[in-house]
Amino acid sequence: MSENSKKVQGVTYENVSKDYLEKRQLSKKAGWLLLWGLGVGAVISGDFFGWNFGLAAGGFGGLLIATIFIAIMYVCMVLTIAELSTALPHAGGFYSFTRNAFGPGLAYLNGVTDIVEYVLTPAVIVVGIGGYMDALIPGVAPWIWWLIFYAVFVGINIYGTELTLKVALGITIAAIAVLVVFYAGAIFSGAFSWDKVFNIVPDAGQSAFLPKGWYGVFAALPFAIWFYLAIEQLPLAAEEAHDVVNDMPKALILGIITLLGLSVFTLVLNSGVGGGSVEIGSSSAPLDIGFQAIFGAGATRAVLTLVALTGLIASFHSIIYAYGRVLFAQSRAGYIPRWISVTSAQKTPHIALIVGAVVGFGIALLLNSLPSDSPVGAALLTMAVFGAVISYALVMVSYIALARKRPDLPRPYKSPLGVAGAWVGTILALISLVATFAIPDNRPGVWGTLIFVGLMYVYYLFYSRHHLVAQAPEEEVALLDAAQKELK
Repeated sequence: MSENSKKVQGVTYENVSKDYLEKRQLSKKAGWLLLWGLGVGAVISGDFFGWNFGLAAGGFGGLLIATIFIAIMYVCMVLTIAELSTALPHAGGFYSFTRNAFGPGLAYLNGVTDIVEYVLTPAVIVVGIGGYMDALIPGVAPWIWWLIFYAVFVGINIYGTELTLKVALGITIAAIAVLVVFYAGAIFSGAFSWDKVFNIVPDAGQSAFLPKGWYGVFAALPFAIWFYLAIEQLPLAAEEAHDVVNDMPKALILGIITLLGLSVFTLVLNSGVGGGSVEIGSSSAPLDIGFQAIFGAGATRAVLTLVALTGLIASFHSIIYAYGRVLFAQSRAGYIPRWISVTSAQKTPHIALIVGAVVGFGIALLLNSLPSDSPVGAALLTMAVFGAVISYALVMVSYIALARKRPDLPRPYKSPLGVAGAWVGTILALISLVATFAIPDNRPGVWGTLIFVGLMYVYYLFYSRHHLVAQAPEEEVALLDAAQKELK
């Protein structure tokens, strides 16, 4: 071990020069409204695409019950991370929380599962974008649309944080407006029918409400998560928020309230238009079916479908921001190669943004080339959810541990549900984790994701844990706490 390094908690920290951190700087550009736009924008594509596969898995009743359970899980988690983000405001987000609760080993696991979630989620969404574009301009190979959209929105994210956040807010508001137009149209045009909601033929011995039985509720859980997945990315913007103590809880809580309302209207109204749950449940563009049912197949429908792309684009754009910050923070701390975290003259993590895009695009191409009866979007979605729910369980257990280990940690905002809410959220997250294996066609992707996590952990054990960066903000706070405990 060199004089410039030290061993703590079974890992080796290297001291880096001031120049190291100067090359890895972010800029403060976000108030609560821009944060709200980023958070809701990251999720809102779930109302345009992805959730609908839950109809095929569990029928309307199965997906409805699954959504209620998942909504409870997200409320518990959002309140938990609202508290943690004011106590530990770092770009590492969940990894930072787990680092302070359990040390670098579990922090790395949380970081890797976050990488899985945020790199795969844009890949899911870009597949959905391709579905909508095919409805507008048939005959173009899907991968061409994927490549175009990755290039444009990675480019915006690289150009500057302020532009990224303002674009996110604008297209999020536009996406909400599109959904409201659809909701009003479905209700007042007569296109909506309850008979269509329940038109999936029940399996033997099952009912129209639960055509796949209670197993269908279980199988629908990963798709219900798509209504809310990625609201938890907001703590990643902690180092870029003007006033993280006040703005972060406000944006998180208003964000989840917005998403809860949208999920109810989307689930009910989109399931009851066009060919009903049977058609919607297998569609790569469910809202397009809704617009066609309301407005017909003329120019109005084409225009509205083009506008509907705003929902997918909002999430695609916002989650590109998220994976850039996850990769940036993990790299800055030395858990993954350090060169990934170097920032540009505009103080954006340009290398991380490009690396995440290349990996996500490549995985979408790979899955699209494999023979399977399951839509590529559904397989990617399940893989992203697998990574997400592991990180959810870890962060809520971290909250419980920090409440016991560090009661003196300043917490400007406190979750009204406290430790009890974190326990409820943890249990629901673990059930959801098991549910990612429910659909046989999606299991190979989930197993592949698990293998990737395992290989990344091997990298940690044999290399990166011997080369962590002591001056990374997430590590510096944890090391200071450890040093204070030793003095006592």
